[in-house]
Amino acid sequence: MRTFDVVTGESLFVNDLRVVRWEQYGLGSTMPFQAMWYSVPPGDESPIDQHPELELSIVVAGTAHVVVGGTETVVPHGNAFLLDSKEAHVVQNRSADEPLMVFSAYWYPEAATAAAAVLAERSAEAVAVGHD
Repeated sequence: MRTFDVVTGESLFVNDLRVVRWEQYGLGSTMPFQAMWYSVPPGDESPIDQHPELELSIVVAGTAHVVVGGTETVVPHGNAFLLDSKEAHVVQNRSADEPLMVFSAYWYPEAATAAAAVLAERSAEAVAVGHD
């Protein structure tokens, strides 16, 4: 088992957002996705972001206000949101005193399609073996 600590992880900053990327843990290609934590200070927001990866985010602390295409969605602590590839978004922290912490896993859509094909093939092989 390995553990990952957001407090002691090496940080980089994007404006006022603290970002801790998982690449620093030397996982290489052992995981089918990349990951990071990011924190948004009280009353602040992320810069508008748009990227080719799909991004699954879990709100670890606070409440996220996620703005996509002019529509705002409130995502409270413990809940998650999925951003499609190339979907422009901003993550806001409207709290006056509580930081927002988000864990995000992200991957290219092609990788997800390839992984699904491998799983389907393995399932088919398992069914065939079970019937022999």
